[in-house]
Amino acid sequence: MSTIRDVAKLAGVSVATVSRVLNKSGYVNKETERAVKEAIDLLQYVPNTVARGLAIKRMETIALVVPDISNPFFAELGRAAEDIARTYGYSIILCNSDNEMDKEQSYITMLKKRYVDGILFATSTLRTADVNMMNSANIPLVVLDRAPREGTCYVVRSKNYDGARLAVQHLLDEGCKKIAHIYGPQAAPTAMERLQGYEAIAKEQNWYSPSLMADGGFNIKGGMEAVAQLLERHPDIDGIFAGNDLMAVGALKQLQRMGKSIPDQIKLCGFDGIELSQITEPEITTIAQPIYNMGALATRLLIKKIEGVQIEEQNYEFDVELIVRGSTRRERGS
Repeated sequence: MSTIRDVAKLAGVSVATVSRVLNKSGYVNKETERAVKEAIDLLQYVPNTVARGLAIKRMETIALVVPDISNPFFAELGRAAEDIARTYGYSIILCNSDNEMDKEQSYITMLKKRYVDGILFATSTLRTADVNMMNSANIPLVVLDRAPREGTCYVVRSKNYDGARLAVQHLLDEGCKKIAHIYGPQAAPTAMERLQGYEAIAKEQNWYSPSLMADGGFNIKGGMEAVAQLLERHPDIDGIFAGNDLMAVGALKQLQRMGKSIPDQIKLCGFDGIELSQITEPEITTIAQPIYNMGALATRLLIKKIEGVQIEEQNYEFDVELIVRGSTRRERGS
């Protein structure tokens, strides 16, 4: 394997000159630069990226911290982050926190020590103290989807409250007389805002009751368990708004096990717009977020911050879209 000394010898220059060419630091005349690059090509020299990063104080690496990579929502965010990062010459390190604060704290410490250039956070356990610490340490940070209640940082998210209202209103418009809500962990601002959006519409109805809400943990199993609880309390439920599509899939599975006809007896709406909601039978109506666009924008913002580009706006909110499918509306002619 060739070394930087081999390159310097072949090009007839010093090691320091090769280093300046690699790191694009300091003056090197065009002829010398060309000779160094030709030597690199001939020797197929691969620079030590760690040493180079230490020299220029940039590793061209971004960390993405997510709570659950098995959730297709976060997988889509990760795909967008990787696509955009590559166009700017950056790599992505994926960190799965499993919604555990201790694990997330260990990632923050580890990433700081490894000279990661910046961090994309998509977890609900990020604390204000963590944001303040990273700001003090000049660690570029962008929060995706789940913004901390306090602390100064760039945030990219969608309109969760408005989306929840849209979901409940759609169920009402389709004739539902009693609508339940399966919510996610209330430590996650997204889950809390969707619950609040549900209540904003539901509280105006004469059937409203807090017992029409159940925790589904943002996962399929939780959605199944929540439906069983809700129908035991209220057998006359004819509409369900699930706070994410994974819970909606679980709800659909449990309803079908219980012999309920969807959408004839119970109509169901999810939130997120992941592909999984299209492969069920019936397909699930959902409030779709522009997941890829959110991940792409967050990554661009982070790279701009890493490279010292001034960014005036700190909060970015995307609109959501109601996508009506078979779980709330019967196909024509059926």
